[in-house]
Amino acid sequence: MTGKSRIHRLANQAFFMGPTALFFATAILIPFAYGFYLTLTSITSPVSPVEFAGFANYAKAFQDKQFWDSMWLTLKYVGGTIAFVNAIGFALAFLVTSGMRGQNFFRTAFFTPNLIGGLMLGYIWQFIFVQSLPSVGEKLGIEALRLGWLGDEALAFWALVIVTIWKSAGYMMIIFIAGLIAVPRDVIEASTIDGAGPWRRLTRITLPLMVPAFVVTVFLTLKDAFMVYDLNYSLTEGGPYGSTKMVSMHVVQKAFVETNYGLGQSEAILLFVIVAVVTGLQVYFSKKWEVQA
Repeated sequence: MTGKSRIHRLANQAFFMGPTALFFATAILIPFAYGFYLTLTSITSPVSPVEFAGFANYAKAFQDKQFWDSMWLTLKYVGGTIAFVNAIGFALAFLVTSGMRGQNFFRTAFFTPNLIGGLMLGYIWQFIFVQSLPSVGEKLGIEALRLGWLGDEALAFWALVIVTIWKSAGYMMIIFIAGLIAVPRDVIEASTIDGAGPWRRLTRITLPLMVPAFVVTVFLTLKDAFMVYDLNYSLTEGGPYGSTKMVSMHVVQKAFVETNYGLGQSEAILLFVIVAVVTGLQVYFSKKWEVQA
C-alpha cells in the first residue's frame, strides 16, 4: 500500500468514524474519566477547593452501611423484575402471535406504557396507589386494595416492582415477538406431525430456539433494574423510612444532597463495576447456554 493510499484510507476512516468517536468521547469517556478523578478528591461542591484524598473515598464507600443496604435492596428488586418482566413479556408475545383476533391492537396496547417517561409514570401510579385503589377497595370491601401501599414498607417495594413490570413487559414483548417469528415453521410442523403436543413443542423447541432473545431481554432488564432512579424517585422517593431507596438514589443523594461528591462518585464507580461484572457473567453464561441449545 502506497503512502498516498494509506493517507486516503485514514482520511475516510476519520470522516466516517470521527463524529461517532467524538460524541462517544464527549458523552462517555471524558465524563467517566472526570468522575474517576473526583473519587480521588474530597471536593464538596463545584466551587470548593480540590483536595487530594487518594483512595480514602473508596474505603469509606466499603464501610458505608446504607450503601450496601440499598445495594441488597436493589438486588432483590433486580431478581423480582427480571423474573416477572421476562415471564410476562414472553407470555404476551406468545399471546399476540397466536393468531388471535385484534392481535395488532393488543401489541400496541401492551407496548404503550414503555413510551411514558419514568417520572411521569411514577406520578401516575402514585395517584393510583394513594387515591384510586383505596377508593375502589373501600367500595368493594377488598382489604388488599384499601391498604396504603406506598405507606407500608413491604408493600411499597412491591408497588415499585408492579409498576416496573407494567412499564417494561411490553417492550420485552416486542423482542420476544421477533424471536418467535424467527422460529422455523417447518420445525414446528415436523414436531406436530411426530405427535408433539403444544407444551412439548414450547419447552423442547420454541424456548431453546428463543435463547438469543432471552439473552437480550435479561441483559436489558438487568441493566435497567440496577440503574433505576426516575421511577424510584417519583413513585416513593425512597420511602417510607428509606425502605425503597435503591442504590442509584442513594448515590445521587450522597453526592448532591449531602454534597459529598468524592464519596458519592466512589460509590457510583463501585456500582458500575458490580453492574459490569453481573451483566458480563449473565451474557457469558447465556451465550454458553445458547450454543448448547
